[in-house]
Amino acid sequence: MKAVILAGGLGTRISEETSIRPKPMVEIGGRPILWHILKIYSQHGINDFLICLGYKGYLIKEFFANYFLHTADVTFHMNENRMEVHGHTAEPWRVTLVDTGDGTMTGGRLKRVTPYLAGEETFCMTYGDGVGNVNITESIAFHRSHGKLATLTAVLPKARFGVLEMRGTAVTAFREKAQSDGGWINSGFFVLSTSVLDYIEGDATTWEREPMERLAAEDELQAFAHHDFWQPMDTLRDKHQLEELWATGKAPWKTW
Repeated sequence: MKAVILAGGLGTRISEETSIRPKPMVEIGGRPILWHILKIYSQHGINDFLICLGYKGYLIKEFFANYFLHTADVTFHMNENRMEVHGHTAEPWRVTLVDTGDGTMTGGRLKRVTPYLAGEETFCMTYGDGVGNVNITESIAFHRSHGKLATLTAVLPKARFGVLEMRGTAVTAFREKAQSDGGWINSGFFVLSTSVLDYIEGDATTWEREPMERLAAEDELQAFAHHDFWQPMDTLRDKHQLEELWATGKAPWKTW
């Protein structure tokens, strides 16, 4: 099975980082968040990736073209014009990088990789800016069990702020951030039939609007509930939270 990663957006809400690189290349623990996402899927036996490029996509190409320079010790034998790689561990990945246009919307990017999904009945899809310990294997099994065209992974996000306990105007205690009472949301981890590509008109189509709304109206969209960790990297504050989790050895998405 293949996994499609949408990695072409501008990332304007974290412009402090994305002015110089695409959002999926923003680093957590010295590795791009895109690398973390591929590792998550790889733990579930999915190693064939289609990455949809757009804004500054050449930097993602350069990362994979020079993968060992980024991840291993090297010796340059200058007089032999040769590079020696030390102690590397090769990932079992096949990575296809597809230029899907700078201004293309999410649905359009997905539509543009249709030729690379030829022969596939089902594929995974996610965005290049969120991590979680989602059980991809179970989500695929759930998708196959219900027989519908699309499965999204639903999560209950954490409330952003801690809670005050009060008696009148007196603050009596502080409570840690709780689960949001706003209801389930789409985490961006999908399992999809290739038939959903027919729901996308072209570059201007936003996946989260017309295609998903139509799938829901036709009873072709199911939700796989994930009750554990999930975190998007929408802002610099989100990045710092993910960095802290990684630095302290408490990154729940690190299942490898």
